[in-house]
Amino acid sequence: MGRSRYQVIDTYPHFITCTVINWLMLFSQPELAAIVLSSLDFLQFENRLTLHAYVMMENHLHMIATANNLSREMQAFKSFSAKQMVRSLEQSHQTFWLKQLRFHKRPDKVQSTYQVWQEGFHPQMIQHTEMLNQKLEYIHNNPVRRGYVDEPCHWRYSSARNYAGQQGILEVKLLEV
Repeated sequence: MGRSRYQVIDTYPHFITCTVINWLMLFSQPELAAIVLSSLDFLQFENRLTLHAYVMMENHLHMIATANNLSREMQAFKSFSAKQMVRSLEQSHQTFWLKQLRFHKRPDKVQSTYQVWQEGFHPQMIQHTEMLNQKLEYIHNNPVRRGYVDEPCHWRYSSARNYAGQQGILEVKLLEV
């Protein structure tokens, strides 16, 4: 039996949250944000994940996604993107961030030097249209609520543009609202 209290039913879209360890603001660095986006793009290209909506803030990522094995694909996404981010930080000699990722690593993670992501991805199955609308509004208005932009479409790391009929950074499969 798994440790999670969340149940994933793979045929349904799920609202997902992935958070950087200790809420470190890693994604304020465009090169690290690009790693996360390219990892999601790869999973979509390989037909392993369907991305319906997303927003990436400086320290967390919200998504609505579907996959044949969502738990496996999220584990692969987090593992791969973490390794790539650590490699990037090492290559650019960003010792501050590496020290933070080492310091905040869970003690039971003895096989790793660093930890980028908090444990889990907190999937919530989208069960009806009202929930879908609420989650889309929550995702797209996250940067507005934080005071970073006035309109959801102004945040480049979001699918708000896709839902407004504009070109977004990532392709998404729009859900009917």
